[in-house]
Amino acid sequence: MKINIEKRVNKAGDKKSIRLVYWYGSRRNEAGKIEHDRKNEPLNLYLYATPKTKPEKQHNKETMQLVEQIKAKRIAEAASGQHGFTDTNKLSTNFYAFFNKIMETKKTNESNKNYDLWQAVLIHLKRYHPDESLTFEQVTVEWLQGVRKYFDSQAKTKSGNLISSGTASSYFNKVRAVINEAYAKEIITKNPLKQVEGITPISSERVYLTIDEVRALVKTDCRYDILKEAFLFSCLTGLRWSDINKLDWSEISEFNGSHRITFNQKKTGNLQYLDIPPQAFNLLKGIEKKGRVFQSLKYSAYMNIELLRWTMAAGISKHVTFHAGRHTFAVSLITQGVDIYTISKLMGHTEVKTTQIYADIIDSVRKDAMHKIPDIGL
Repeated sequence: MKINIEKRVNKAGDKKSIRLVYWYGSRRNEAGKIEHDRKNEPLNLYLYATPKTKPEKQHNKETMQLVEQIKAKRIAEAASGQHGFTDTNKLSTNFYAFFNKIMETKKTNESNKNYDLWQAVLIHLKRYHPDESLTFEQVTVEWLQGVRKYFDSQAKTKSGNLISSGTASSYFNKVRAVINEAYAKEIITKNPLKQVEGITPISSERVYLTIDEVRALVKTDCRYDILKEAFLFSCLTGLRWSDINKLDWSEISEFNGSHRITFNQKKTGNLQYLDIPPQAFNLLKGIEKKGRVFQSLKYSAYMNIELLRWTMAAGISKHVTFHAGRHTFAVSLITQGVDIYTISKLMGHTEVKTTQIYADIIDSVRKDAMHKIPDIGL
């Protein structure tokens, strides 16, 4: 925050009123225009516009001394109490510099996925608040509520669409992490997050295929053989598009009479060991065992359209994306009675609660569970 002294000439032109102007930076409103955050404090004091006599000059001198004292007092009040700041140096800590410092700790040798996510958050924050002189004093409850509203209902993707609720939640959580870290380091002594709710992501429908639908795909021709092989491979292994696309023969080895993939997940960077079912490995038999496994597989509108055409030709009316193969893998294991913990490890989830989402969409499993309650003789 900056405090300036502002003098305004009256209509008669003989005197100047004085007020303090508090500058809190700037931000973008809902229309995308930059608005300055500021407030005024009239001091009910005046100066002679053109002092001529000695008393008038003395009056102006004493008045300005008083104004400077008031300004110094306001700065001291802000530094000592407002928003929980207790240290003048910490009060002026630049929010974006502190954010960058934390962001740099997210770089890893295995994956930049998390780091890229932090960078995306920073880009959006600067769209909302373009003034890079932003300090922690300006990070008030009101400011955080504005950021929350921006992520929840205004932030857009590169294509101009609103970001999903899951992305909004993830983005705002990064901001919350920075505020909590500032609180832990005593840059602020009161945490404004106590008065600001997080963003709860809205659960979206997870499209998956039944085993019969997958069998129908096996029997149906696809214009691109590599797409058919890759999608069915995903259904049988649970691998994401990103991991299938980069899968290399050097990551596949024989293990205990079968085959295993040893790789770092592209999304998380975590090392994973995944045994390949025999029928999944059969999909690879006609592929040259050198370099990338699915060499001609590319992400394009043509591939996406062909995936939909292929599934429709197989009699499937669902809106199938490549990620539906991963959902299909999880759901098929749950319906076969495989425990959640094992499925979580096979899918490379870092938390079991992520896998639990799949169990929640299987009505048949819940129904069967209720029918396993022992007979009590009624």
